[in-house]
Amino acid sequence: MCGRLALYSDFPSLACSLKLPLIKGELTPRYNVAPGTWISAVRRHDGSGQLSLDTLWWSYRPPWADDKAPQPINATVEKVATSPYFRGAFAHHRCLVPADGWYEWLAVGGRKQPHYLTRRDGEPLWFAGIWTERPDGKPGCAILTEPARGVAKAIHPRMPLILDQQSLEPWLDPELTDRETIRHLVHHLPHHELTHWPVSTRVNKPEEDDPALIEPLEPSAP
Repeated sequence: MCGRLALYSDFPSLACSLKLPLIKGELTPRYNVAPGTWISAVRRHDGSGQLSLDTLWWSYRPPWADDKAPQPINATVEKVATSPYFRGAFAHHRCLVPADGWYEWLAVGGRKQPHYLTRRDGEPLWFAGIWTERPDGKPGCAILTEPARGVAKAIHPRMPLILDQQSLEPWLDPELTDRETIRHLVHHLPHHELTHWPVSTRVNKPEEDDPALIEPLEPSAP
């Protein structure tokens, strides 16, 4: 799954990584982004088609759903294109969630040890996402997940769908709506480009938010 992430790259770095015309949005370094908060995402606006860096509420509920409907933060790649809950957004409202890394928890000796997963070269990651106008008026999103690959598999059975450079533009293309076409044009980042290390359990508390959270855990540190 993907339930906690970090984004501290500045706007020029993200724009350079995306390599597409992008309208600048507000960006504050965050090292412990939790669900149920505003997160940064790149999406095309209906009508103009312009790409902008916006803020979306990290939990998904389509506008037709009632108050008892679920508000998932993730959508699986196995079902996102066919589930009635997600398929409209998959066809018409795809987005990219930028991140410098994300956290997963590994069970070790009866407790859960957080790990920080990121790119080996320090470049930003681009998570595939979908968004919708929620019943409460907020634009909400979910991050797609897939079976974990490479080093990530040792930490958790699932991971965010991280797109490679050639997949960013087609993922955001509003003309692409067919599931099979999208599958053939969109590919995940090679798993060998990822690495991870254990970090402090301070990340367990969403109110903790500072650069030290992503530092490798020192021996005997909490």
